Order: sequence, then C-alpha cells, then structure tokens
Amino acid sequence: MKHLNTRGMTFIEAMVWIAVFTAAMLALVSTLIYFYKTDHYVIAEASATASAQHAMDIAVRAIRTASYSNVGAYPVISIAPNQISFYANVTKGDPYTQQVRFFAQGTSFEEGVIEPSGDPPSYANPETITDLSDYVQNIGVGTSTFLYYDQSGNQITDYSKFQNVRFVIVNLFLDVSTTSLPTQLVLTSSAALRNLITH
Repeated sequence: MKHLNTRGMTFIEAMVWIAVFTAAMLALVSTLIYFYKTDHYVIAEASATASAQHAMDIAVRAIRTASYSNVGAYPVISIAPNQISFYANVTKGDPYTQQVRFFAQGTSFEEGVIEPSGDPPSYANPETITDLSDYVQNIGVGTSTFLYYDQSGNQITDYSKFQNVRFVIVNLFLDVSTTSLPTQLVLTSSAALRNLITH
C-alpha cells in the first residue's frame, strides 16, 4: 500500500523562499528608483537648459538694442559681474524706451523693467521683475554672469567705466543638482551694442 507524501514546506524552506523573494523585490525596486531618478534628472536638466537658453536669447536681444533713453540719458546705466542695467525698447508696441536690468540672484537669472511715465518721461515707476531661468549657479561658483569689452576688444574690469562698453558676453552656469554628477553646463552668448558700435 503506497502512502502519498502530503508534507508541506519546512520552516527552513519557507525562510529561504522568503529571503529569495525579498532579495528579488529589493533589486527590482532599486532598479526602478534608479531609473526614476535618472529620468527625473534628465528631464529637469533639459527643461532648465531650454529655459536658460530662452532667457539668454532675451538678454542678448535686449543688450544689442541698448539705446539712449527718451530724455537722452546714456544707453548703459551700470555694469557689474552679475548685473547690467541699460535703456532699451523691450516692450512691443511701446514707443518709449524702458530701463532694463538683467541680473543673477541666488540661483535665478532675472529681468527687471521700469516703464517710463510722464512728460518728459521719468523712470521713477516700480521695477517689474521677471524670473527668466532657475538652477543658475553663477553666484554659487563665483563666476561672472557678464563680461564686458571696449571698442578695441579689451576686457573692462573697472566697472565705473561703463561708458566704454561695446561688447558683452553672457555666461550662465547651470546645474540642476549640485550634489550629484554630471557637473554644470555652461551656456555662452554675446552681444554688440549696435547703437554704440561707432562711438
């Protein structure tokens, strides 16, 4: 007479099965988390790069069109390593010239615009600030956002000589995560002040 073996798993077999299953699940979850973080970083980096490129295009286009104010003030107001202020017409459909400022602050690249008012026009109105791009690390890494050059191509390091500026290089150092690789991305563009190029 044959007896069927109806014995179930032993305690040791159950523990081994649970250990194998747990290890497999941990490996799967770790892989998913890794790919999620990688994809998230790539998407964030692509978005930050597109935003910074757009911000740089806005700044370069405005700098190129720097011009005398509506009351005859000199086109360039002031310069600094991380800020430039000047007059330009950046508002479509507006016949007046605005007071414009581009600057790096914290991890942002921003634009400030003052609309003139009155007759003769006055630039006493509040400045409207627009955040153009985030993840900008120029301040954190101690790198100038703006470099200035005179008519002869010599770099201007004495910022009181803003009347000599004829050419500006804009550098934006981007890094979505300063605690992980890859390292920062650098975007560079330049602008000649067309209305001053022959002065």
